[in-house]
Amino acid sequence: MSASLMQQGTDLMLFGMGTVFVFLTLLVIAVNIMSAVIQKYFPEAEPEATPTPAAQAPAQVNDPKLIAIIQAAIEQHRNK
Repeated sequence: MSASLMQQGTDLMLFGMGTVFVFLTLLVIAVNIMSAVIQKYFPEAEPEATPTPAAQAPAQVNDPKLIAIIQAAIEQHRNK
């Protein structure tokens, strides 16, 4: 009795795992086909080439009023 119960359990396990394997394989195939169809009939638009600005040197701040405002803001932040 125990041997047939083990045999039935093994058969059920293999059937279940086989079913899942077949389902996942079909799912991967279906997704690949759908991807190919979408890429064929709805291709992505190629982005327009925009000229990139040349690397600029960091701007130097020479305005004493702006420097004083920035220093005051930093001090206020640190004193919180």
